[in-house]
Amino acid sequence: MINKNNQPGHLHPISQMTWQASQIFAEMGFSVVEGTEIETEFFNFDALNIPAGHPARGMQDTFWLNPLAAKKLLITHDTTIDARYLSNNEPPFRIVTPSRVFRNEATDATHEAQFYQFGGLVVEENVSLGHLKGILEHFYKKLLGSEISLRFRPSYFSFVEPGMEIDIKWRGQWLEVCGAGLSHPNVFTSCKRDSSKWRGLAFGSAIDRLVMIKYGVEDIRHFYSGDQRFLKQF
Repeated sequence: MINKNNQPGHLHPISQMTWQASQIFAEMGFSVVEGTEIETEFFNFDALNIPAGHPARGMQDTFWLNPLAAKKLLITHDTTIDARYLSNNEPPFRIVTPSRVFRNEATDATHEAQFYQFGGLVVEENVSLGHLKGILEHFYKKLLGSEISLRFRPSYFSFVEPGMEIDIKWRGQWLEVCGAGLSHPNVFTSCKRDSSKWRGLAFGSAIDRLVMIKYGVEDIRHFYSGDQRFLKQF
């Protein structure tokens, strides 16, 4: 594309990273699935084992749409797309779901009220934490380089059991880049799938933070500033 000053344009760094991530997962047999930025309360919360009054809702207090009676909101995590896909498609399958998500966040160098995630869901008859760890290690090392420092640690997410977080060394400290785990049986039940037959692994990785790690960007807010001096470096 060419702008009015006849200067060639290029893809935004987040779009570039999303494309690279999609290619890596395609090589592992994943299909890329796009969702919507507006979703129902059921798929954003209830189907993911987050009923009304659950503490996890407080962590994702977000943007509800009028009229409130419609119970629609801007999605708070890309796992929402996984839940709808699982409800509408018969397993087995492997999907990744790049998306923009929205939260009521206090912004700082590593947090924004809107940001991009790259999630995934594998539903097959026999998957394990070993498969999940292998998939994510291969992905991050191919995307960011084999020399990266990577760690897995236990964590809680209502829609997986057990759950974990993945951190990568950035500017001398650990930066969380992904939440993951084995799909909770309640999610299969909500999506009308047989949890005694199928097992799932799910993950949701921050795209913005991966760009920060790969290129040494010190503040996530640069990506949304529209400053051409910054964007032209990519």
